[in-house]
Amino acid sequence: MAKIKLDLHDIYNKQGAIEAELNRVMEEAVSKKISLVEIIPGKGSGQLKKKVIRFLDQKHIKKLYHRVEKDSKNFGRIFVHFKH
Repeated sequence: MAKIKLDLHDIYNKQGAIEAELNRVMEEAVSKKISLVEIIPGKGSGQLKKKVIRFLDQKHIKKLYHRVEKDSKNFGRIFVHFKH
């Protein structure tokens, strides 16, 4: 199973960069028919994770993937599953 991993730790305080990276990884997953994207917003205060979830909930983004899974063992990870 092909997977892409996006760690947001380095850009957590750069709003434009976060959205650009999220868009890039979603486009890459679709174009390369990747079945799983792991996004790591980190644990922190939870604000970055909320921002990622809001991004994924946008109508034009939501139609790209199959489902989102929040890691029950690690609060700082989100899995986005694709069906191609």
